[in-house]
Amino acid sequence: MFNILVVDDSETMRAAIRKVVGMSGVPVGEFLEAGNGMEALAVLEDAWVDVILTDINMPEMNGIEFLKRVKAEEVYRNIPVIIITTEASQARMDEAEGLGASGYVKKPFLPETIKMILTDVLEKAYAQRMKEIPAEAAVESDEEMDF
Repeated sequence: MFNILVVDDSETMRAAIRKVVGMSGVPVGEFLEAGNGMEALAVLEDAWVDVILTDINMPEMNGIEFLKRVKAEEVYRNIPVIIITTEASQARMDEAEGLGASGYVKKPFLPETIKMILTDVLEKAYAQRMKEIPAEAAVESDEEMDF
């Protein structure tokens, strides 16, 4: 089960994304929501999030600035961020990818598209975590043996 944070200034769009993710078959533990990047940062302080789906064009803190902040924080930087936007500019998408976005979906979208991208992003994130865990476990076991 994955906790998913949906960040979009449109309550209607957040509801549509929730519905489409639900239809996609991706196992969801909890949906968390925010209306902009500032609200999303507050949500991250209080909840475990496995993946973030964010719009780019929002008031107060847009998706690009939010992405920069997430990737700058040690505790959040490994959370996959998927951009969901009407933004047509390839330069904007390249910028998001360069800042660490794990993927993007253009609005309007189909459940199959969301499922494909979410599954791909979550599988990659899980594989990365599995690579990191043995190294951490080895360090811990060495420390335990140090009398």
